[in-house]
Amino acid sequence: QVTDPSGEGTDAVVILEKTPFQEEKVLDLLKKHTKLELQMHNDIYSTYHLYPPPELSEIKTTVVYPATEKHLQKYLRQEVHLVRETWEDYQKITLPFIQSQSFSIQWVYNILEKKAEADRIIHENPDPCDGFVLVPDFKWNQNQLDDLYLIALVHRRDLKSLRDLTAEHLPLLRNILREGKEAITKRFGVPGSQLRLYLHYQPSYYHLHVHFTALG
Repeated sequence: QVTDPSGEGTDAVVILEKTPFQEEKVLDLLKKHTKLELQMHNDIYSTYHLYPPPELSEIKTTVVYPATEKHLQKYLRQEVHLVRETWEDYQKITLPFIQSQSFSIQWVYNILEKKAEADRIIHENPDPCDGFVLVPDFKWNQNQLDDLYLIALVHRRDLKSLRDLTAEHLPLLRNILREGKEAITKRFGVPGSQLRLYLHYQPSYYHLHVHFTALG
């Protein structure tokens, strides 16, 4: 909890993630004032705990504040089950559940309307029906290409997930496939043959989006 000026505590979510090693800094990691503690030695093999200097031990920190109960539940460890969902199940169970949720996707609309993260947009097709915005995912720090990760957010707000897609939306999907790959190749030099594009269901938020990640 975070204590506000009034003295009352407000829930917050803090996510800590170790950033990937950058290839050009690996030598610094081994050369600088790095503490090593031997854990195990057997013949030619040794295992250590390594404690790098602060400038080489960056931790990406994401803060959700104020956090609702739904935010807290989202980031707690959950039991996961694989189920088969028919169209009837979707109409009778899943869709009413989605519609009953108040989990905000205002952050998506802020990107689409350029109220936030406008400087992070890699590419935009402004067509309101078949257009999208391509932005780096929060998981990617853009320092190296091995963990490249971008998201295409569609402009249409009536498409929540894979379940809403029909043949009508093929032009939109083709635009994302072609323009997204071209934009990534132009900006980052990664050819389309080295990209993985996918949607997953259930999505982590109910606004249609397509993932772009690096193969390997």
